[in-house]
Amino acid sequence: MSPPIATFDEFSGYTATKEVKTPFDGAKKLTLNGADVQTKLLDDFAGKWESFKFAPIRESQVSRAMTRRYFADLDRYAESDVVIVGAGSCGLSTAYTLAKARPDLKIAIIEASVSPGGGCWLGGQLFSAMVLRKPADEFLNDIGVPFEDEGNYVVVKHAALFMSTLMSKVLAMPNVKLFNATCVEDLVTRPSENGGVRVVGVVTNWTLVTLHHDNHSCMDPNTINAPLVISTTGHDGPFGAFCAKRLVSMNAVEKLGGMRALDMNSAEDAIVKGTREVSPGLIMGGMELSELDG
Repeated sequence: MSPPIATFDEFSGYTATKEVKTPFDGAKKLTLNGADVQTKLLDDFAGKWESFKFAPIRESQVSRAMTRRYFADLDRYAESDVVIVGAGSCGLSTAYTLAKARPDLKIAIIEASVSPGGGCWLGGQLFSAMVLRKPADEFLNDIGVPFEDEGNYVVVKHAALFMSTLMSKVLAMPNVKLFNATCVEDLVTRPSENGGVRVVGVVTNWTLVTLHHDNHSCMDPNTINAPLVISTTGHDGPFGAFCAKRLVSMNAVEKLGGMRALDMNSAEDAIVKGTREVSPGLIMGGMELSELDG
């Protein structure tokens, strides 16, 4: 049973006059005669804070609300249409574009960090501004991020504005689930018709367990099956280029090309053009692809 709504002594209340649905999740937003509800609430609360109180709740209700939904999501997404490994700028952009075009697909995103976004919260050397070369400005227009036009490139005033906007849109989509603080430890494969193997899913674990396998051993793997895995892990950090490295140990590729020196004009075009199915059932993109191709 859900707890009662929040109460406020002598609060006159408000009435929703219409519902505004978001493009993806149908979530309800209350409006009051065109005015913002938050402003109305603050006006009514002014000078009455002594009598304010939250709705009563039992601690077990909080636990059940969290665990019930989390494990229901684990059950639902154990069979997914697409698994995206890595929730940085490439992974989240992929999820947004794919989920928007195909709302019928069930998409699971696996992110090792507690905080999604990868390295896209700041620019180079921890600077705020974010520079994107055209035609990337079309994507900014799509998700509604303002920018300064500098001719061949555009500048977003803070990289966090881009990432937080993109993340909020992805997480609002009903066909996408983000499992953060979760690692991909292995790839699930099946024999393919050509005599090799096909990737058909991922093996997952909580990141804290993965980082302590010297004293935390797990017998039965937890998995997500999917006919398509998209790997966008980046190249830095303890789990960078994981799927690319796994392809080598699987003998699917002979060796990694490795990172080379910076050349924006050739490298960035090569990443976009080179994004592809690198092994049956596994698409690779972003900086991880640079580790594979060199």
